[in-house]
Amino acid sequence: MDKEYLIHEKPLKALIVFSLPMIIGNLFQQFYTMVDSIVVGRCVSENALAAVGASYSVTNVFICVAIGGGVGASVIISRYFGAREYGKMKQASYTALLAFLVLGTVLGIVGLFCCKALMQLLDTPANILDMTIVYLNIYFIGLPFLFMYNVISALFNAIGRSRVPLYLLIFSSVLNIFLDVYMVCSLHLGVAGVAWATLIAQGISAVISFVLLLRELHSYPSGKVEIFNGTELKNMARIALPSILQQSTVSIGMMLVQSVVNSFGAEMLAGFSAAMRVESICIVPMQAMGNAISAYTAQNIGAERKGRIVKGYHVSGWIVALFAAIICIVLEIFNTSIISMFLGDNSTHLASQTGISYLRFMGWCYILIGLKMVTDGLLRGAGDMKMFTIANLVNLVIRVTVAVTLAPSYGISMVWSAVPLGWFANLIISYAEYCTGKWKHIADSEKQKTA
Repeated sequence: MDKEYLIHEKPLKALIVFSLPMIIGNLFQQFYTMVDSIVVGRCVSENALAAVGASYSVTNVFICVAIGGGVGASVIISRYFGAREYGKMKQASYTALLAFLVLGTVLGIVGLFCCKALMQLLDTPANILDMTIVYLNIYFIGLPFLFMYNVISALFNAIGRSRVPLYLLIFSSVLNIFLDVYMVCSLHLGVAGVAWATLIAQGISAVISFVLLLRELHSYPSGKVEIFNGTELKNMARIALPSILQQSTVSIGMMLVQSVVNSFGAEMLAGFSAAMRVESICIVPMQAMGNAISAYTAQNIGAERKGRIVKGYHVSGWIVALFAAIICIVLEIFNTSIISMFLGDNSTHLASQTGISYLRFMGWCYILIGLKMVTDGLLRGAGDMKMFTIANLVNLVIRVTVAVTLAPSYGISMVWSAVPLGWFANLIISYAEYCTGKWKHIADSEKQKTA
């Protein structure tokens, strides 16, 4: 297929072709994190599952920083690709790679030094604290690989080559699952085993993807380009920083309320952790469509074909609505069976009921995050970051405020009751900004800045 299909093909076909590999790839990625939880929950203990779950709110923040930064960088690169400015495209790509390598290394070092203090601050139950720290220390060692892999995937997506990250994710996921089972069930390494399995799988994938990206970039004609350019870094940061906030809103919110969940004890934490693993899979198509419409918007702005963007936005809305309906049906029918996969035969009733209650409630709400993400994706692709940022901050504040103030009095269900309230407020603000049409004019201004 034409590499410029996001510009030339009909919106429905273009967005499906672009997003489907991302959806499949991200499902594989989330599947192996789910296997992490299943393996430790069944082969180690319920406390081990709780320990991995307690780590999840922290690790997911770093994952979202990597994804959000990569998406932000890809907006600039998509514009250059759409405008066929291949020299600038390469220069921006090299700058992003170097910046993310440095950022991943610095954050990994900070994480190693602050890990114990952070988990104590989050009121992690004492009986799982040591296991949680072991898991996180290994995770932070591999953080540079995580950052490099995610930014490289975003760069491939920016130029319409979303199948390459798919193949690498499949490879990484299969390797990770094999290593999970071997290190936990055969070597009996416990939570350390699943952490090392993830590090090794992501490290190998990061190296392979780096080599493939260099080959891809060399195939585009251009003159001599700089390896690092401060102006390009500034242009990407202007998009990336709000994008990181958007991608991290869910994770930051969960980390801030983690102490509330932890206060209910390891049993509820185990059930909640299982449900969160399931949710991470449920929102995959929503995130993929948000990232797809972002690249679609940016490429069509670069090609000066803004009339296609509104059509693509409407198509994206119908796609996420279909996914939300399917997810709702599955969770309402199979919630008990799904949660039981994570918890061993000796699991407590309290852990099971916590997870089941979460899925039953949230199954009806994923349409909100789907519409929120495609609206945010369009604004991000157009460079309309002011209201985009405000909307996501409102989302975060609502979620944290409701959970922290109401959960201690009315129970743990207030933690997840706050989630759709934040999503709905975010959607209303972002959609109102979309309706003003300001993003069209901002897109022209942002394009001039990168010229």
